[in-house]
Amino acid sequence: MRPFILFLALKHVRRRALQSILTVVGVAVGVMVLITALSLTNGFISELVRSTLKATPHVTLSALPGKTIAFDEGVMASLQGQANVVAVAPYITTQALVFRRANSDEDVSATQGYTQIFGIDPTLEGQVLLDLPAIRGLDSDESIVLGQSLALNQMGVFPGDDVQIMNFSQKRQGFTVADTFRVGNELIDAVVSYTSIPTLQAYLGKEGEISGYHVRVSDPDLAPAVAQRLGRQTGLLANSWQGLFSTLIEQLQLQKALIGVVVFLIVIVAAMGIANILILTVAEKTEEIAILRAMGTSQRQILTVFMLEGFILGGLGTLLGALLGFSISLYFQLKPFPLPGDLYFITQLPVDMQAFDFVWVCALSLATSVIAGLVPARRASGLNPVDIIR
Repeated sequence: MRPFILFLALKHVRRRALQSILTVVGVAVGVMVLITALSLTNGFISELVRSTLKATPHVTLSALPGKTIAFDEGVMASLQGQANVVAVAPYITTQALVFRRANSDEDVSATQGYTQIFGIDPTLEGQVLLDLPAIRGLDSDESIVLGQSLALNQMGVFPGDDVQIMNFSQKRQGFTVADTFRVGNELIDAVVSYTSIPTLQAYLGKEGEISGYHVRVSDPDLAPAVAQRLGRQTGLLANSWQGLFSTLIEQLQLQKALIGVVVFLIVIVAAMGIANILILTVAEKTEEIAILRAMGTSQRQILTVFMLEGFILGGLGTLLGALLGFSISLYFQLKPFPLPGDLYFITQLPVDMQAFDFVWVCALSLATSVIAGLVPARRASGLNPVDIIR
């Protein structure tokens, strides 16, 4: 009887060919858009994390805000001996205005910018920030490394040019730009700069003192647990990179969830098309259903016929949508679409296709399609053949 059920289901689908095609296309568009949107959102989050980790330590141990601590080699040695710790580097930091001398006819506001300046040991910090080779160019006490957006877009300076910094106490000091860096995250490229620890200590009048320690761990995902452990052991404030950028990451995750909900409504609309086709089929085939029931076809078999129709329509749409979504995502992966970095934090449209997204999107689409066919299928199976034939 199973081939007979499949025969009836396919016959009903072919009976309304145009409506069936439009319904399949509707489901395919919903699945395609949902998969593409999720892949782009995943890529956006992954690219943001990757670019952020280029210039962000996995764990930051710091004194109270605005305070410093004495540099302690014993603490350094203790931290380096901890499990999952790969590298440790001391740092001192302050906020300052960085600017270059403007010409008489030049707008001063176009030659300056605010920066979070870090005093570092280039060798040790280079082991913490492996993907930031520019900081190794700090070979003198009067050199500074600037984010590329800060240097070029805000100030118009290049390596070899002279700049000055001034903090809230109005104290000034001159520097030579040793190099610039770009990680692809404008929250860093437009704000962060580096100089040597002795230089910044002398500028702040805090010789021998630091703001804390930067730590690199074996796995960035372990940073929160390692930060908590190191914070308890040292008594310093401990922040993981996830904690520093938690608001941004949570906003992106919320955006992904909202995109999924909104685009899923397209699948719901397409599923209503499946329900509409099945309802019309039941209305047209009432006499045929009655005859089948009179010939011994069970209610369960009638129910299966119409449920199978919904599965066929939804399955074809889901398969087509998954293929289209994969193709579009692959295209953007091979040929990234450029983005204005000052607006989106990154410079190109990234794509990250995840197998789990394909699985749950396809499963949800199929389930919705089958559920959409449940009501007309139950109605068809519940018809009384005696009343209809009479």
